[in-house]
Amino acid sequence: MYPAPRRPVLTPAFRSVPDILISEVGPRDGLQSVKATMPTADKLRWIDALHAAGVREIEVASFVPARLLPQMADAAEVVKHAITLPGLTVMALVPNRRGAEAALAAGVHKLTMPVSASAAHSLANVRKTREEMVEEVRAISELRRAIAPHVKLEAGISTAFGCTLQGDVPEDEVIRLAAQCAEAGADEAGLSDTVGYANPAQVRRLFKRLRAELGPRAGAAHMHNTRGLGLANCLAAWEEGVRTFDASLGGLGGCPYAPGASGNVVTEDLVFMFEAMGVRTGIDLEKLLVAREPLRAGLPGEPVYGMTPEAGLPKGFVQGALRV
Repeated sequence: MYPAPRRPVLTPAFRSVPDILISEVGPRDGLQSVKATMPTADKLRWIDALHAAGVREIEVASFVPARLLPQMADAAEVVKHAITLPGLTVMALVPNRRGAEAALAAGVHKLTMPVSASAAHSLANVRKTREEMVEEVRAISELRRAIAPHVKLEAGISTAFGCTLQGDVPEDEVIRLAAQCAEAGADEAGLSDTVGYANPAQVRRLFKRLRAELGPRAGAAHMHNTRGLGLANCLAAWEEGVRTFDASLGGLGGCPYAPGASGNVVTEDLVFMFEAMGVRTGIDLEKLLVAREPLRAGLPGEPVYGMTPEAGLPKGFVQGALRV
């Protein structure tokens, strides 16, 4: 039986405790997918606005060579600003040990690693086989254990639901790879729909298997809205017990090394869906909509998506109101 929504009851203090964590990935996943480079000052204003809205986990950068992703050339500077914001977990993506060393030196709280379930995408994205990436997870786990044991390490199993380069990705391989990453030292392993191939039935099936395999080390759902199923897939994951969801303000995002990968789930729409259900996110919707302003200012002319910002909040909608 799927878990029922946890509804706000009892005291105001109880109501303020979030039921789920929505992790904002726009400053990394979103910005790596656009041609323009957002000025550092605008990035910092955007991160500040997200934090002011109640977002408590942000993937702020990717530690990769600037010649490959010039949008991320200021990664260390962005991290050093973000870690000054109270209560914020600052994440960065690292594809290898060198990137992890730089991220740890900057002061990140959490490392995320892209480990592709698709053999073809792994070579295109990080120029390593899946087996080599598992060993990178092991090396980075040992590194952080030696110099920063408080830093968490997450493996994001990308192309877990299919791949535009390879096509079908066998589910057994996805679960086996997640287990290998956990064995290599990842604190958790989540599933990513990198190219928008997933459907709710598939999401339920894979996350059920992931939770059976990894228990509490089963990680986040990272869904794309490429084919319009992003919110439906997040709801399916929630029904299977997932409580951490990646999303991107304005729906920015995509993998530059996976043809057809576009459109992260829109943070604004995801927050509205859960709050309307009575599932607390800890994020103030009105302030979240305001956070679109520094995003637009930093990327003038870049398309920004979201049905909730376009339509507005429903008449009479009160976020966090008691529901019976």
